[in-house]
Amino acid sequence: MASVTIDKIDTFALRIPLDTWAPPPMFAGKPRTHVEMFLVRVTCSNGIVGWGECYGSSLPLLNAAFDAWVKHLAIGQDANDKQLTARIERLLHGMGRAGATVHAISGLDIALWDIRGKLEGVSVSTLLGGAKRKRVETYASLLQYSGNLDHVARNTTRALERGYKHIKLHERTADAVAASRKAAGPGIPIMVDTNCAWTPAEAEQPVAAIGASKPHWVEEPIWPPEDFESLAKLRKATGVPLAMGENATGVLDFRKMIAAGATDFVQPSIVKIGGLTNLWQVATEAEKAGINCTPHAFFFGPGYLATLHAIACKEKTSVLERLFADVAFVAYSKTVPDTGGGVDVPDRPGLGADPETELLERFKI
Repeated sequence: MASVTIDKIDTFALRIPLDTWAPPPMFAGKPRTHVEMFLVRVTCSNGIVGWGECYGSSLPLLNAAFDAWVKHLAIGQDANDKQLTARIERLLHGMGRAGATVHAISGLDIALWDIRGKLEGVSVSTLLGGAKRKRVETYASLLQYSGNLDHVARNTTRALERGYKHIKLHERTADAVAASRKAAGPGIPIMVDTNCAWTPAEAEQPVAAIGASKPHWVEEPIWPPEDFESLAKLRKATGVPLAMGENATGVLDFRKMIAAGATDFVQPSIVKIGGLTNLWQVATEAEKAGINCTPHAFFFGPGYLATLHAIACKEKTSVLERLFADVAFVAYSKTVPDTGGGVDVPDRPGLGADPETELLERFKI
């Protein structure tokens, strides 16, 4: 069979309005009123098209990364070459081992998995060795309400009413977590993402206080997030389960955090870590070491679908993150819907669905 090469790469920057049912949280010094998405469309020499996704908040830098480096290195290459993105990552290591360059490579990698599935006529789950579960539960990932107890309690209740059985907060106070726990009751897992809230010297007291509400995990409690020695000490001192890895700079970071005894859950972000290739390596290695891989997925484009396939195939059961807000347009709401706090794993070729034309036309910037 003649080789299929990468013929063209197009990118799409999107901004989609969202309503968080509260004053918008601040992100990078600005109110967060939109979801930013950055999609990658790879067209092959035989006409097959694959879709990927990069970390949307890197949006201003991603076009530059693709135009200056990634397109030049990828176009003309074999779309079936499983080492392609690793070679590109190595070639571009001087541009940084994390950030916009790796985010761009992540989108390319996801698109290539979509293409390989379509070329073989099988789902990405099949390429990963086969789905171990046909349906994956999702958790409602609330945005930050800055400790406002009314907003926390009301939106915890809203998520439960919409069928979610797992809640994640982006809060930093024990009172906010307690308000969510009161609204949810004792049987609902509540995760708490603190977004690197404290230095090592500051973290023990607030994490222990949050621990009184029996969180399923506390996520990234320490700045900087790669201080695994301090995280291990915090985990031991408080007895509170910890989760981390959204901001890891590569596969090696996950090996280090596990070796240090720093975490109970690893959270590679497919749109930041180098795509599905690296996420799958992290999941496989971590779960062999006895640590559950529960990927970060605060996005809902092709990266969300690729993460769904990975969770369906890995050894340990885990839940899939679902950004919880009213978004002006929800990708795949008809093709891969989230219903009753769960989503069925598509068995169609590739990722199982392409982004809707309406999404691209209405929200492209």
